[in-house]
Amino acid sequence: MAANDFLNDKRFIVWLDLEMTGLNINTAEVGKRDDEIVEIGVIVTDGNLVPQDKGLQLVIKPTDAAMANMGSFVRNMHDKSGLLPLIKDGVSVAEAEKQVLDYIKQHVPVRQTAQMGGNTIHMDRRFLAKYMPSVEDWVHYRNVDTSTIKEVLFRWFPSVVDAAPEKVGNHRALADAIESIRELAFYRELLFSMDSIPADKLEAAKKTATDAWAELLA
Repeated sequence: MAANDFLNDKRFIVWLDLEMTGLNINTAEVGKRDDEIVEIGVIVTDGNLVPQDKGLQLVIKPTDAAMANMGSFVRNMHDKSGLLPLIKDGVSVAEAEKQVLDYIKQHVPVRQTAQMGGNTIHMDRRFLAKYMPSVEDWVHYRNVDTSTIKEVLFRWFPSVVDAAPEKVGNHRALADAIESIRELAFYRELLFSMDSIPADKLEAAKKTATDAWAELLA
């Protein structure tokens, strides 16, 4: 399949972001407990980053212990965003898991045919694996991580990162997920917008890469 055919095909991406009581998960450290999810935002795009609808956002009520364990930095962040006072009336994590999976299945009816997207999405997936395993299992194990593109650009083209759209999501889950899409769309427009690459240029790049790494791969 040619690159453009792949992009134009409906290779859906499930963009997701979580807000939590903290970042501890599956911890074995004495005196620490796992944090919990307090909000989830999810929105599905096609391979060209076109949203299929307006997405879904749910506030989730964690355990009293998780709320009591929330540090001051995180508490202040959720207070500033307006999320904190909503948590007490949130849905259960089980209900959120059901609603999110139902939403994803509307666009991705076949298990593990869409990848999960976001910023540093592996961290969100760790929480999903514990608290919403059916959601984590429905998507493919590969990720579309905007943070990875950003990190290599920090090293190669830092001016591109500096020019990226300013984030205003303010740590609300759906807005943060949408901003991950917008950021990747910016990088794509700037750096990956060629309709095609000449065959001779592809072959030259392949030879350069092959020759440069031949000794280490021998």
